[in-house]
Amino acid sequence: MAITIYHNPRCSKSRETLQLLRDQGIEPQIVEYLKTGLAELEIHDLAKALACSLHELLRCKEVAYAELGLSDDSSDSTIVTALQNTPVLLERPIVISDKGAAVGRPPESVLALLS
Repeated sequence: MAITIYHNPRCSKSRETLQLLRDQGIEPQIVEYLKTGLAELEIHDLAKALACSLHELLRCKEVAYAELGLSDDSSDSTIVTALQNTPVLLERPIVISDKGAAVGRPPESVLALLS
């Protein structure tokens, strides 16, 4: 089973989720999106996989969220641009498998994707 994690090594929940996957004997494909950035299609695919709105992909408590003037009313194009220019705004970690996708908050929430 192919497993991908959108990972920020500086985030404790992301590190915990990655370790949880490894403890389950899974070495996931790691996407360090802060280094690689996020493509528009990739952002839309993440929202689709998680069955959420683009706004729900955002970390609303990040300083950049307020600095960019983002809100529940922000347009999809504004959100995509924000995530492309400021990828730290992406909720993390996101784990994707053949069975779906989940945000690893708490890390154990990704276990359903493994069975």
